[in-house]
Amino acid sequence: MPVARGEAGAPRAALSREMLAAAEAVSDLLAGHRLPDALDARTASLPPASRAPARDMAYHAVRRLGRLQALATRLNSRRPMPRMAALQLVALAQLLEPIRPAAIVVDQAVAAARSLSRGPGGAAAGFLNATLRRFGREREALLAELANDPVARFDHPDWWLRMLAEAWPDRWQAIAESGNLQAPMVLRANRRRGEPEALAARLAAAGVPTRRVGPEALALERALPVDAIPGFTEGELSVQDAGAQLAARLLDLAPGQRVLDACAAPGGKTAHLLELADIDLLAIDVDAARCQRIEQTLARLGLPAAGGRVEVRAADASRPQTWWDGRPFDRILLDAPCSASGIVRRHPDARWLRRRGDIATLVLQQGRMLEALWPLLGPNGKLLYVTCSVFPDEGEAVVQRFLASRTDCVRQPLDWVWPDGLREPVAQLLPQSGAMREHDGFFYACLTRRQ
Repeated sequence: MPVARGEAGAPRAALSREMLAAAEAVSDLLAGHRLPDALDARTASLPPASRAPARDMAYHAVRRLGRLQALATRLNSRRPMPRMAALQLVALAQLLEPIRPAAIVVDQAVAAARSLSRGPGGAAAGFLNATLRRFGREREALLAELANDPVARFDHPDWWLRMLAEAWPDRWQAIAESGNLQAPMVLRANRRRGEPEALAARLAAAGVPTRRVGPEALALERALPVDAIPGFTEGELSVQDAGAQLAARLLDLAPGQRVLDACAAPGGKTAHLLELADIDLLAIDVDAARCQRIEQTLARLGLPAAGGRVEVRAADASRPQTWWDGRPFDRILLDAPCSASGIVRRHPDARWLRRRGDIATLVLQQGRMLEALWPLLGPNGKLLYVTCSVFPDEGEAVVQRFLASRTDCVRQPLDWVWPDGLREPVAQLLPQSGAMREHDGFFYACLTRRQ
């Protein structure tokens, strides 16, 4: 096969190698590893121009994993080895929504199967060739068989769909379907470096059109590598969903306040806080390696600016006795660990890595963190509890239990005015796409401490 060329004529590996790297990453995911980590490892040996295509193939397969596994069950008379099974899934995904001729997909998948197998690889290649060609012949009949299978239809685990249906009986299908979409790339304008309007105009002049979806939020018409976004390297812009950008705004910051950002990594909300006000900020995360990412983010953005202060520390938010100096905070942002059910269009692997029992474990952890951090809040201070979840178990239920056990806590209503002019409560944001409305799913609760 001729050598493919990427952008600017950069050489690419054969499609078979890219497919194999994607399949190995999907195999790692099915073994319990995060897809981004798996892709970093599996694409490292590819030419740089081949890494994005391999990633695209892997993510495409994971977004369609429910129906792909259902198809494989119908096509296979025996269960293939894990890497061969993943290669079949990646190839089926390419055939399911074709972007290249089916004959090329089959040919390159079979070539990848030969390289994957020890020895001649004839049996493995023959198996893959036969099943892919059978899908081509029986496509309509096979897909029709999936119509009554919710996992295949919505590409989410069964337990996940049941939780959605229980929580949102009139909207669960739309929520599940939104999780299979590729989310647009949203930027956050760094007000320390320029007004959003001016930064948007600069992007437009460089051929990168955007639309305004929040006070600092600019959605790109098409995604770009970050190093290709004008102003990103210089610290003028960051990548952050518009829903996530509400957190810093809802905290109602004022200069000089002492602020705690708990579970802060990778640092998007940390940076936004420092972009909006000259505050004294402590950012903590239990993972020391992820704390380094916070510091790298702040360095790129030139934060804190003069008048502000930040300390990044590896610490457990649920054990403040090991790190708190006794001085109260005016504001606390608790971005609690959760199922990530609100951001699966960006992280489609999350739904396949989670198990039903994980939710109960996460809920206990969320409650412990809320109880542990509340005493650190000063009188009239505000604590913003946040999860990127659409499951009420991790949002409303956690907050209601906490409120029931306290007499010194008042929940404040949270409203937001979107760029289309609509004001609405934002306790529970469900994923939404539109010209002026663009955000993932988040839960927000603002708790004020009585004097």
